[in-house]
Amino acid sequence: MLKQNRIVLAIAGAVFLAIVVLELVAPANVVGAYGFVLPILLVATVRSRILMFVTVVACIVATYMGLMQPTKPGRLQSAVINRSVVAGVLLVVAYIGMTWEERKTREAEARAALARETENLLKANTQLVDAKDQLNRSERLAAVGQLVASVAHEVGTPLHSIAWHVQALAEEPGVTPEMKKRVTVIDEQLTRVVRIIQDLLSSTRQRQPEPTWLPADKVINPAVVLMEPAFHAKEITTTVEIPEDLPLVWADAEKIHQVMVNVFANALSATPAHGAVNVLVRARTASPEELDRGRRVTDSLSPLVLTIEVRDTGSGMLESDVQKAFEPFFTTKAVGKGTGLGLFLSRETVLAHGGSLVLESETGRGTTVTITLPGLKTESTDMTEKT
Repeated sequence: MLKQNRIVLAIAGAVFLAIVVLELVAPANVVGAYGFVLPILLVATVRSRILMFVTVVACIVATYMGLMQPTKPGRLQSAVINRSVVAGVLLVVAYIGMTWEERKTREAEARAALARETENLLKANTQLVDAKDQLNRSERLAAVGQLVASVAHEVGTPLHSIAWHVQALAEEPGVTPEMKKRVTVIDEQLTRVVRIIQDLLSSTRQRQPEPTWLPADKVINPAVVLMEPAFHAKEITTTVEIPEDLPLVWADAEKIHQVMVNVFANALSATPAHGAVNVLVRARTASPEELDRGRRVTDSLSPLVLTIEVRDTGSGMLESDVQKAFEPFFTTKAVGKGTGLGLFLSRETVLAHGGSLVLESETGRGTTVTITLPGLKTESTDMTEKT
């Protein structure tokens, strides 16, 4: 803008000097003095009252300079009148030009202010929508909490009984090491369920995650081992790809275990016999939005995220069902086969970790669930990459 103003002033100055020269050459021709209108209009675009005042004074002085030249007797009075008319025209043009430019400035400032207000309103609207979504989520969680708390008491007693019988089974003579391994897994999971029920009975809301930086395989493999017999019984091929040079992942091992088990259970239910379920773990650069989510839960993170993709070759879902998949109590399973809370609670858990859970599905082509969590690159992973 400053460069443009300098160019305009240079042009105005050149025009002014040209008209002054013309006045000196032909002082009797008052028409040339009207040319001072042009530099005045040019200076008006700079929108400076001081420059306009200087320009008008200079133009009027230059206009009356023509009277200093010799003229015929009796023509002086007429020349004064003509030059005064020119000076009056210049003053009017300066006033109109400056008023017009100042009005344009005010309009520009008003448009800028309106744009700022519009942007503020849009931000406020976004915050309002987010607050409304948070309120709806809280209401749904409250309903879920009340429902689960009412059921938890009834479920707790038979679970304790099952746990006692499992422990007794492990002490039976003739139990093979393989059987004992299976019994240990069952006992661990029953203990986990009992602990979850105790948490639910002590509060109508879920225990908040307590994440730490963990190796990715420590978070994913326990769920794979737990679900492996179910996949094997249905003759579903499972592949798990976890590179060694992955960053650490921000996770509450127990909470993410629940999420992984739920995702695997959904894949197991949707995939027909002889199908496949593939687990692919990768690290990538985090987007600004992902970094912002991560910073809300931890300060010691790298500009990385770890993604866990679970792909199945099942029947897939309708687009309308995909859009409602994360609503509480929504399920495509038969009555008695599902509560419709798994994906809803899983996404809430991942969001509490500063991550995201996304579902992509197409009828007849299977489903992909992608879990994204904050990642942390350490010196050990750097050394692994270099070697």
